[in-house]
Formats: sequence, C-alpha cells, structure tokens
Amino acid sequence: MRKNTIVGVDKEFAEAALNYVDKEQQRNNGFNLQLYYLFSNNGKKDIGEAPNIVDTSLVEFSRDQIQKFLRNKGYVKATVTDTIKVKNKRAELIFAAVEGPMFRFRDFRDSIPDSKVQGLYHTYRPQFSHIRPGGRYDTDSLAFERDEIYQLMKRNGYYDFFRQYITFDVDTGLNKKLVSVKMTIDNPPGKSSHPVYRINNTTITISNSSGRDLGKTDTLKVDSQFKFVDYSHKFHPWILTIYDYQRKGDLYNIDRQNLTTSRLAQLNVFRNVPNPSFEKLSDSTNKLDQKIDLVPLKQMSDRVEGEFLFNGGRTGFNIGNTFTDRNLFKSATIFQLKTNYSVLFDNGRNSTTIGAIENQEFKIGASVTYPQILFPFNLPILGKYGVPHTTFSSNYSLFFQKALVQRESFINAISYDFSETADKVHTVTPLDIEYSKGIIDPHARAQLLNAGYNSYVTLIGRTIFTSGSQYTYQLNASKLSSYRDFIYFRGSLDVGGNTLSLLSKAFNTARDTLGARTFLGYTFAQYAKGEADVRFYKDLGNGQQFILRLNPGIGVPYGNSNQLIFEKNFYVGGANDIRAWLPRTLGPGQFNRAEYGVDSNAQVLRRNLKYLDQFGEIKFVMNAEYRYRIANNFFGAPLLGAFFADAGNVWRLHQQAQFPNEEFRLNNIWPSTAIAIGTGFRFDLSFFVFRLDAALKFKDPEFNGSDQWVLINHFNELFGSGPFKRAYNATNGPDTFNFLQLNFGVGMPF
Repeated sequence: MRKNTIVGVDKEFAEAALNYVDKEQQRNNGFNLQLYYLFSNNGKKDIGEAPNIVDTSLVEFSRDQIQKFLRNKGYVKATVTDTIKVKNKRAELIFAAVEGPMFRFRDFRDSIPDSKVQGLYHTYRPQFSHIRPGGRYDTDSLAFERDEIYQLMKRNGYYDFFRQYITFDVDTGLNKKLVSVKMTIDNPPGKSSHPVYRINNTTITISNSSGRDLGKTDTLKVDSQFKFVDYSHKFHPWILTIYDYQRKGDLYNIDRQNLTTSRLAQLNVFRNVPNPSFEKLSDSTNKLDQKIDLVPLKQMSDRVEGEFLFNGGRTGFNIGNTFTDRNLFKSATIFQLKTNYSVLFDNGRNSTTIGAIENQEFKIGASVTYPQILFPFNLPILGKYGVPHTTFSSNYSLFFQKALVQRESFINAISYDFSETADKVHTVTPLDIEYSKGIIDPHARAQLLNAGYNSYVTLIGRTIFTSGSQYTYQLNASKLSSYRDFIYFRGSLDVGGNTLSLLSKAFNTARDTLGARTFLGYTFAQYAKGEADVRFYKDLGNGQQFILRLNPGIGVPYGNSNQLIFEKNFYVGGANDIRAWLPRTLGPGQFNRAEYGVDSNAQVLRRNLKYLDQFGEIKFVMNAEYRYRIANNFFGAPLLGAFFADAGNVWRLHQQAQFPNEEFRLNNIWPSTAIAIGTGFRFDLSFFVFRLDAALKFKDPEFNGSDQWVLINHFNELFGSGPFKRAYNATNGPDTFNFLQLNFGVGMPF
C-alpha cells in the first residue's frame, strides 16, 4: 500500500474521514514492515507489521464507512466513490466524495408523558444539549443527547431506566437543508410513570482469598444499614462503610455507585472490584437492597528489582527489595519495608585497584499508609475524587565513597495526600525532620584544605539537623499511561529551618565554629527549594506519541545557612533526564574537572570527588521524545521505540572564585547547556515496562566554543580511541571520555 487520499471533503472532517479506512488498507509503517521481513524469513511472523494487501471488499467497506461518517456529520445526501491506482505493485486508494448540502436543525421538540421526567429534563437540558436550531445536523449530537438523558435519570433515582425509552423522529423532508427532530421518552410498558428508587439495606461480603464463601464468618450488624460478612477474617467494617457513598434513604445514583466501586478498588486490598448489585424489595416500596461482594488480594507480597550499569569500564548494579503488607490492623493500611543496595566498581585502566568498589550506598525505609486523613480535628472524608492517605515514614541511608567520605542521613516525615478533583492531587508534608552527618577521610580532608576547597569539606563533612515542610501539586497524573493530548504538571516547594530559627533566637542558642546557630547541639539548615515538571503530551495516532518536558528547579539557602545541604542540591545525568551522562557527572555550568590540575594530587582529587563535586542550586532540563509502536506482539508483548533529545545542566547560585563559568548567568546559559541525542526500546508488559536507551553526547559544555560539538567534531572516535580521547585522558585522568551511555531500567523515563 502506497497511500490513501480523500478528495471533496470539507477540511474540518478530512483527517477524521481517513480514519474510517480499514486498518488493513492503510499504509504500513516502514520500520515495522522491514522488521516483519527480517523476522519472517526466520519463521517468526508475529513480529513487526505484515504488508497490507489491497482487498476490494475492505476498500468497499472503507468507502461505505466514510460515506456514513459524512452523512452523520450533516451531509445527509453525501456519496463517496473509490478508485484504486497501482504503480510498481504499490496501490493508492482514492476516495472521492460529493458532500451535497449541509443540513441544519430547524427545530427540536420533545414528548415526555411523565411530568417529573419532563421537568427534570427541561431543568438540566441547557447544561448538556448540543442540539440548537440553526446548528449543524449531527447524529453524534443525538447519540450524545440520549446518553446524557440516560445518565441524568440514573443519577436521580431511576434505577430501571433504559436508553431504549428514548427515540428520535428525524424529518428531512420539509426543506432541502433543514431537519426537524422530535424526541420521545416513553414510559415503561403498562405504567403511567417511571418509578423512583431509594437505597435500603447494604450487605458487604468478603470472600476468602480463593474467592469462595466457605467456612466460619465474622458477621456483624454495623448499624441500621450495613451488614458485614467476612469469610477472610481480615477486615474491620468501618474502612469499607466510609467509602460506600450510597446511604440508606438516598435516591439511587449511578455516579455514587461508580464512586463506591472506584474507592474500594483504590484501597488496593481487593481484586477486580465489581459494581455493587441491587435487589428490589418485594413490598412495592421502590427500595433497593445493595450488595457489595469483594475478594481480597494476597495480604503480603515481596518484590525484588535490579538494574545494571555499564559505562567506559565502570560497572555497577542496584538491587532492591520491597516487602508489602497491604492490610495492617485489618484497616487496608499499607506497610512497606524497602531495602536497597547500590555499588559502582571501577574497572578502568587508570584505576589503582582493578575491580575495586568506587562507591556504595545502603538504604532502608519503612512507611505506614492509612487510607484516610488522620488529624487531631474532625475533617470531612476527602474521598470524592480519590482515596486520601496519611503516611508516616522513616528512611535511613549510608553512603560510602572510597578514600573520601562516609555520609549518613535519617529522615522522618508525616504526609497527607488527597485529590481536589480526579486530575488534581495535593500532597502536604507538614513535618519533615532530617539529620545528616558526614565523616571525611583525614587524608582527603587535608588534601582538600591544602587545595583551598573548604566549601567541599563543609558541604560533605558537616553534621546538619533541620525540620521543614513540603507541598506538592500534581495535575493529570492519572493520564500518564494514556494516548491523549494533555499537559502534565508537578510542582513542589520545600522550606526548612524557619521554626528552628525562631526557637534558636528565642532561646539564644550557641553558635558553631562557622557562626551558624545550633539547636539541641546541632547546626540546622535554613533554605527554600522549588522544582517543577511540565510535560506536553501529543497523540499522533497509531501508537505514536510526542512528549516535550521542561524541568526547572532552584534552591536558595538563607538565614542560618550560606549553602544548601548536600542532599538538597540538584544534579543531572542518568536514565531519567540527560541520558548521555552518568548521574552526577555533568556541570555545574562549564565546569571541567581538568581545572583541578594535571599532577598526581589533582588525579587523587578527581578520583576522590567523583560523583560529589558536580551539583548546583539551579537546574534546568528539557527533553523531547518521539515514541512509536514497533510491534504489537514481540515475544508476547508490545514493543515500542523512541527517539529523543535531552538538554540542560545545573548551575551554582553564586560565582565561585576558583571555578569560573559555573554560576547561572543569562549570557552563560547556552554555552553551558549540554545536549544529548539517542534512541531506545520499551518492552511493555502492561504491569511494568522494560526500557533500554542508548544516548550520545552531542554538545558537551565542559569545553569551549566549537569544541563543544563533540559528536560532530570527533565522530570517528565514537567507538574507538584517537587524539581527542587521549588528550582528554591526559588532562582529566583518571576520568575518561565516553560518547555512548546505555541505560537499562524499569518504567518510562518520564
């Protein structure tokens, strides 16, 4: 198939009309087609995209579908013909339309014998109806009207109402271009009106984990409405009844029925939560008994995750384990215990000990998440748009870098998250207490001080205590796995030390050797930090998507601090932002690690400070990624591809006398911006995505002028050695220059 063409169709509908051409009669994706040929020669015919062959029956079907589409859009007398042109065994399908006159609504009338239904419809019709006299006649508008009326009735107690009660009589004979429509809402057969139902009693039944209702039960009459029957013996009734939004005496409401289903599913303790079912009472009182049947998930689970890193002779791994108890205290409270160990080996030729550990980090954290807001005061249950949570968490980490530093940090926090709407989520952390301590190797400390790098000694070797508050707002997070046009936003604000500053001044606490105030004997940090993540998602159809991402951030120390604590600084590089650089190996600004010098002491400094000297208080990252579908079935799952470009850096807030061009200045933004390009694959297993990205350094800000365009200037050294790499190794040893970075991970990069 070469291409499809449609002529004679109004521009407003031309693109949509082509979508009605059968998929098997559309042009193949060139890459997917070649992939099919490659694997089909080896007997594997379910990878890639088989060539679309002209089928006259499908061409006729496509022609008929386009014609129906145009008639539904108001061109009631539209006709479409098709032509097949073949050249070099490749076909072009041409669909020619004669639209005829555009029909418009002349008038719209209704006939509704039930006066209550009529009043309800007339009250709410202005809020949803698309049918207006003089407007374009569109059968989609009639279908929309029917669906909105159905939903309106179901929200107002009409449990037995069906769409079939709504009919439209369309008269196109009055005028060549006008349509008269009469809508009728019939009563149920043999009845003079539609019955209205109210909620009566509710029975909640929880099966055992196998889905069976066997054995002894925990049976409890909760109140005048709820009866609780638990075969699993694992739940208290209150956590379920608070998320049932249909109360005794209320009118039946389909929205509240769906809301109950959604919230019970979001508790993440049941599998395949069905909609509540209803039984009519036999006493003709128009009451409904509600039944909610649930099957619990396995209460405890354990998940192991790992990643492998390879870059220029350096290898490393990251392994983690997450234990989850999803029903602590029989209240759908989730307890998680996470452990993680990461290590980076140095196998480079300049390493003093081949295979030695360069750095390693151990983390352990525990959290308890309640499915409600726990607060000293009574608050409404904020569950209309999502289950709210209260999370108590404690995290400890121990980081060790060979011959330099050992750092410990301990963080305790309480957080609340709740949904303002289905797309707007707020997270508030009113209390976050952090303690961090660094112990520098004595020999490394002496070298740093002798070289005049006092700020590094303070940054990584100081013991800091602080408390603060954080706030995060997210928009459209629920749409991230969809193919739609939307904007995602995540903004966060982190402020710390203000309360401690007031207390320390009030009690006139002592100061440390650098003049900063202390609290309970520890120096505390004072700062404000903000970060935003803005993404523009564009659906290009047929599994194609374009994403543009902007990720700025800034941190400002003030008051009791003249620099951000180490954990609050920004860094870039890695699998999720500028992918051609390893984490913590880019910036700040135009910083080049050759500035330490070329003697043996400089090499020791570079080796010791690796991954700890490239940070900043200001960050800006921009990513552009085009995603496309390679194969619908690649060894049992969809295979996606991506092309991407990453740009950005981190900068220091203030000028550093020892290292120029690290600070953020308007005339320094472009010279200090790094650019990476690359491609990758995503293997979609539905419950998670395996990802492999290959990224190339295109513009490297550690150089100056035209020398920054490293890929263009030194393409011949992409996979080998040459004068450029040798010169770099001589001035930056033991660092080496690598163009290519492979990133393997789980999940999308953003």
